Amino acid sequence: MGRFYNVAFTLIIASFLCSPRAGTCHGDKGLGKQKQAVGRGGHGRSLRMSNFMGDDGHMWEDGEMDAQPKGGKKKGNVFSVLDYGAKGNGHSDDTKAFESAWAEACQVEGSTIEVPSGYVFLLQPISFSGPDCASNLIFQLDGEIKAIVSSELWSSTRLLQWIEFTKLQGITITGTGIIEGQGSAWWYDSPEYNPGAELASELHSSTKPTAVRFYGSTGVTVSGITIQNSPQTHLKFDDCTNVEVSGFTASSPGNSPNTDGIHLQNSRNVNIYSTDLQCGDDCISIQTGCSNVNIHNVRCGPGHGISIGGLGKDGSKACVSNITVRDVEIQNTLTGVRIKTWQGGSGSVQGIMFSNIQVSGVETPIVIDQFYCDKEHCRNDSSAVSVSAINYVNIKGTYTVKPVHFACSDSMPCSGVSLSNIELTSRKETEQPYCLNAYGELETITVPPVTCLRKGKVKPPVYGCLA
Repeated sequence: MGRFYNVAFTLIIASFLCSPRAGTCHGDKGLGKQKQAVGRGGHGRSLRMSNFMGDDGHMWEDGEMDAQPKGGKKKGNVFSVLDYGAKGNGHSDDTKAFESAWAEACQVEGSTIEVPSGYVFLLQPISFSGPDCASNLIFQLDGEIKAIVSSELWSSTRLLQWIEFTKLQGITITGTGIIEGQGSAWWYDSPEYNPGAELASELHSSTKPTAVRFYGSTGVTVSGITIQNSPQTHLKFDDCTNVEVSGFTASSPGNSPNTDGIHLQNSRNVNIYSTDLQCGDDCISIQTGCSNVNIHNVRCGPGHGISIGGLGKDGSKACVSNITVRDVEIQNTLTGVRIKTWQGGSGSVQGIMFSNIQVSGVETPIVIDQFYCDKEHCRNDSSAVSVSAINYVNIKGTYTVKPVHFACSDSMPCSGVSLSNIELTSRKETEQPYCLNAYGELETITVPPVTCLRKGKVKPPVYGCLA
């Protein structure tokens, strides 16, 4: 009977000393000795002192109390921005809360930053940066992130991007959330387009930022989210490898200036699919340094189509190779699939496949333009980026201005251009296919006939671009 009272007394003392809410058990060392004594006095039957019932009814196991995070900010490897002070009320600046959540999540491999649904978070320009972060981080976006529009803020920063992920190894943005760039403040500076004309006038002359940019990262995944009304490009990848974009939506009005859907630069091994791109510029823009890019099952329009270039601006060298665009729908755009280069540049575009492209109401579905100029006057120059081994297969649908436009350099003709199963029609009288210094083959009869394509082969010069 005495032994029973000793055990009961020990349990009462242990319960009093241990506090599950605080995440600690005070007096551990003393209790350890008592547990050993109780075990020895129980004739081989040890009584476990390691499980205690908390005030919330949860039974705490060995070591569990010590493992609980202080402040309750970490739930496993999930870091919610709400736990770091984010309000998500659409009025408060939540930038610091996002920075704090990232600072902790960045140190835990495979961790998740949680941006929950049902909230609207306002953010200033922010950078989620490595290279000292752990790998395989997830940015779970189910709520809405909205840009803070302030002429004082943007005029002083002169930043080229609003949200940036840089120098990371394995980074995923996924979810059903929205990134709202509030781009109309930059687009328009007249009251008839934008009620906040005074604010727009001040921002109109400032640098227009890209909404989301990835830089110097590998193993990048973007899925499910929507970026809308970006001041400029919606989603940009610069110097990235092993990139996958799926289930992504970019949405801006067709007359919003320079709002590319996806912009690729110096990036390799890129896969873009099951994506809907509506914007005021190129749905997808592929710039210098890109190779092994696969684009398929994408809807484009409104916008300017899917473009490689402009390349070679200001006499620069450009290298683009191994690009495939297939199984794509393009509607109500300026062009369909286009290659555009500036005069005076160098380098090459080669190994390009455009296949199974359905166009509807596109001004000019097929374009190569080695005289690209986005201003009123551009300087004439004999040098050009070489364009070769360009294949067009199964491109069908309707156009409104011209079916084919090949404008190639006198000194650097386009070579290896191949057309197969081209069927493009218009409901009204339009311009005929146009070719200048374009060499290649008609693999099948085309509609309309492309009789201007020259036969023969032209060996493109070598500019040191790796295939």
